[in-house]
Amino acid sequence: MSDTLAATASHALEIKHSRFLAQAAPIDGAAAALAFIGEVSVADATHNCWAYRHGDDYRSSDDGEPAGTAGRPILAAIDGQGYDRVVVVVTRWYGGIKLGAGGLVRAYGGTAAECLRLAPRLPLVAMRTVHLACPFDELGTIYTHLAAHAAEKRDEAFDEHGARLTLELPLDRVQALKTQLRDATRGRVRWCGDEH
Repeated sequence: MSDTLAATASHALEIKHSRFLAQAAPIDGAAAALAFIGEVSVADATHNCWAYRHGDDYRSSDDGEPAGTAGRPILAAIDGQGYDRVVVVVTRWYGGIKLGAGGLVRAYGGTAAECLRLAPRLPLVAMRTVHLACPFDELGTIYTHLAAHAAEKRDEAFDEHGARLTLELPLDRVQALKTQLRDATRGRVRWCGDEH
């Protein structure tokens, strides 16, 4: 599983008199990425190059730099640092000394990578929604086990047979919760059509 950013981050570098400013943010989709790019791009800067990744959706832009020297290295920095759901904009103010293609790749990719390396990380955890039914007298037992598995109650309903609960918890904790509740209730919990 990869991480996203816990908050926006920025990092500045000066390379051969050119100033580079990387600004990164967590995103929930392409629209959020494009909005952030528009928000932080500097109109009077020489270039505002960027990349974002949101799962299998990704894009990058060299914004006038030679093809492949800015956007792709920024995207490579996102992937190389193990991030997802992130956008990075690297703004350049030209300082009068040409960096060459290799120098541009190192400058854009390096500024983005250092920004992400120093940024606060937030692990992306795959979640699962599960449904269970149980007799009323097992509710207390069930409630006592939820916190240990980071399970949150999303819904609860009652009928003449007992209670029905909808829980959300990390995917990697589902089996352990099922096993623990089976043992604690002597098999009186019924699991209903699990869904992603």
